[in-house]
Amino acid sequence: MATDPRLARDPRLTNTPPHPPPPPPPQEALSQQRPLDQSNGATPQPAQPRDGNDFRLKFCTVCASNQNRSMEAHLRLSLANYPVISFGTGSLVRLPGPSISQPNVYPFNSTSYDTMYTELNGKDPRLYRANGLLTMLERNRSVKFGPERWQDWAIGTPRLEHRDDRGSAGVEGGVVDIVITCEERCWDAVVDNLVEREGKLNRPVHVINVDIKDNHEEALVGGKAILELADMLNAAAKEERSRSGGEWRNGASGGGGSGFDERVPDIIATWQEKWPTLPALWTLAWF
Repeated sequence: MATDPRLARDPRLTNTPPHPPPPPPPQEALSQQRPLDQSNGATPQPAQPRDGNDFRLKFCTVCASNQNRSMEAHLRLSLANYPVISFGTGSLVRLPGPSISQPNVYPFNSTSYDTMYTELNGKDPRLYRANGLLTMLERNRSVKFGPERWQDWAIGTPRLEHRDDRGSAGVEGGVVDIVITCEERCWDAVVDNLVEREGKLNRPVHVINVDIKDNHEEALVGGKAILELADMLNAAAKEERSRSGGEWRNGASGGGGSGFDERVPDIIATWQEKWPTLPALWTLAWF
């Protein structure tokens, strides 16, 4: 079968464990390698250090279990040198088991991707390689320690223990500029949670949903689309930052922050014309 070392293959992640997706192509072991860029099959160059003039928005990607869609987007954004973190909004991490009534269930925050990989590989390596879980977990464990839950994130608290995660440089302070969810129910959960938190940091954050079907192939397409959206948003933020002398978010002092915020819906609309099969939602919320 064809080798696909760029992706890990993820099951659908829902509260009711679904049937496993069709078997994906296997991949070569990634644990000591950088994944490939599936857009051209070439190995991406290691991320270069950013100089002080190379402005980057800070991103957060979110799906149900922080396994498939959010991790594909996390990886792509980190390879493009964006500061990025990722989360899931479910109550538990659920992965398909030998039957629909026997899922593999793990707690957020404390279970590593490596632990999941070792456990499933010990249980039934043929099954979990065939349904893509081992391939997915190989990718995930090259990105960060394990799945994190959005509702447990202490926004504004330094994330120094995550310094080895891909994309961690720039988000050590525990805040981001853009949150991108991958399913409408995740968008709802994030927005509702931010309302409950009452915006105590008084910091604006754009919350965008890019609706991606929860299978391996669609996660790959969605990750590419999210990266393109990130590039468009970042270009606009850099323009506003240049106009305002660096204070891109501080509209109150005559800077470009309000200009960027006002441009975001139009940027999403332009992006949506190219990606009509990935319906988008947007709101401006507060940390």
